[in-house]
Amino acid sequence: MPGDVTVWFNPRCSKARGARDLLAAQGVECSLLDYQETPPSADEIRRVLGLLGTDDPRVLVRSGESLYAELGLADASDDEIVAALVEHPSLIERPVVIVGDRAVIARPPERLLEIL
Repeated sequence: MPGDVTVWFNPRCSKARGARDLLAAQGVECSLLDYQETPPSADEIRRVLGLLGTDDPRVLVRSGESLYAELGLADASDDEIVAALVEHPSLIERPVVIVGDRAVIARPPERLLEIL
């Protein structure tokens, strides 16, 4: 069994609920972090990007959201993107599943099996 498992979770998101349910079906206990209620800090976002194997914050962005366009993030710097994710956590792609020193954006939820 894996060590600590954390899911950046939005209870209104079917993909996030699917990831939670898939973990439960695998017998894996996890901590659910409602990132909209408790947004990650800029440092935590950068840490998770490293766990995802990238330093490009765009991998965490829901670029199809109208807020993305309203904020003009298409041409934003990496630091501006990270700041926008902290200030507007609804822009964070979900769910992010973190297992030890690895993470995956679980879309579809079955992607989380890659890091278990």
